[in-house]
Amino acid sequence: MAGTCDRKLLELLVCPATKTALSYDAEKQELVSRAAGLAYPIRDGIPIMLVEEARELHND
Repeated sequence: MAGTCDRKLLELLVCPATKTALSYDAEKQELVSRAAGLAYPIRDGIPIMLVEEARELHND
């Protein structure tokens, strides 16, 4: 199941920084919070929901 994200799980997850909805970027394997300007990685099918692990978005 590596490389996939469960849609039901995605519906439950929110950005830990802003508590807003996330969007799934399948190509980059990230959960994106536009409100926070952060992208949370998905590793081996597991979302890493730590702000310190997130990548800052720069007009992506």
